[in-house]
Amino acid sequence: MKNIFLITRREYLTQVKKKSFIILTLLAPVLMIAFAAFITFLFKANESSSTFNVIDKSGLFVGNLKSDQSIKYVFVPRENEKALTSTLKDMDGIEGLLIIPELKDNNFDELEKNSKLLINKKIGFETKMSVVADLSRIIKQEKIKKLGISEDQIISLDKNFDLNTQNVVDNNKADSDLDFGIKSGLSMVLMYAVFMFIIIYGVRVMRSVLEEKNNRVVEIIISSVKPFELMMGKILGVTLVALTQFSIWITMSVLGAIFLNTGFSAMQKQIPGGEQSAEMIEKFDIQQTASEVSHILLDMNYPLIIFVFIIFFLFGYIFYSSMYAAIGSAVDNETETQQFTLFAIIPLMIGMYGSFTIMNNPEGPLGFWLSIIPFTSPVAMIARIPFGVPGWQIALSIFLLVISTLLMIYIAAKVYRVGILMYGNKASAKEIWKWIRS
Repeated sequence: MKNIFLITRREYLTQVKKKSFIILTLLAPVLMIAFAAFITFLFKANESSSTFNVIDKSGLFVGNLKSDQSIKYVFVPRENEKALTSTLKDMDGIEGLLIIPELKDNNFDELEKNSKLLINKKIGFETKMSVVADLSRIIKQEKIKKLGISEDQIISLDKNFDLNTQNVVDNNKADSDLDFGIKSGLSMVLMYAVFMFIIIYGVRVMRSVLEEKNNRVVEIIISSVKPFELMMGKILGVTLVALTQFSIWITMSVLGAIFLNTGFSAMQKQIPGGEQSAEMIEKFDIQQTASEVSHILLDMNYPLIIFVFIIFFLFGYIFYSSMYAAIGSAVDNETETQQFTLFAIIPLMIGMYGSFTIMNNPEGPLGFWLSIIPFTSPVAMIARIPFGVPGWQIALSIFLLVISTLLMIYIAAKVYRVGILMYGNKASAKEIWKWIRS
């Protein structure tokens, strides 16, 4: 244990003292926000406004078809139809001509069939759907008038059925849509955190092993410590590096949330045109929504969620990091790692994408087996836990994961013991199997 502690300490200090670690740790949240803003800018930059001339022979749409920021409707006399049709392809600033025929005998189906939109360039799918939605809305209003139905009756007809759901197993606790949304969001956050942690820092363990092997430093180290001690020291050292990064990021996130919560409204009013947005935010009952969210969060079994998260987080990481360490010791360069890393990535991806079905059926057979099998349980069980999992399933999954982790450490140590001193010999799956059996 003393040697493992020394190697862990050395690995941790070596990593955290690097300038790249400090810079990335401090800038990563800022870079993520900047990247999200850049993606939003790209979507906004691709947006465009379209102008359509409209010939309305029915008389239903004049004054009802309203322009907005993305689409502008310009009504023109029907006498100009031929001239506009012939010159449309040479027009600048006009993307199309919308021709709506006469309405005969209140036959709206015939009106829809004979309406057409002539365009002189490609328009986006969203633009076309917006035109269709505007026309459909006006047609719907006209049909309502013909049927003699009032606006209040329409609102009553469109009102959804609000079903009151109570869980008799969970003390008749209400099961609302907000409750489901919060649990789904928490499930996704926890699942992605574990998935990304294992992938990013597992690869870091593999690269660290590979770097020392190529530099022949491991030959000196291995003369003083056992290969198992070296492998576990590296895994635990990288674990502490990751926990340090996460702690800093969580602290920065909390401080940022506090700053935005206190200063956003005041900043919004200083921005030109921001007063209207600030008023909309004030009208929205944030306090009530926050109260409902807090109530739902506080009703969760937080001690159990935190316990399960920590257990599956750590053992899942050690399980896969041992695999990555074995891969790093068995090859001579990163190119050769590609054929083996799939064995670690594919089970994690199956667990992650399979966990999406857990949102619809947390107690289904797929969710059960994914959260029991050790290769997928570090991701799937964490995705299930906010929805509630029977205690025997949690205990069985932990037991299998712990046993599998110890077995994986044992197998990885045997591969590491031989592979760390092998040079110039490309390891095959058959040869690695011999190392395990020896």
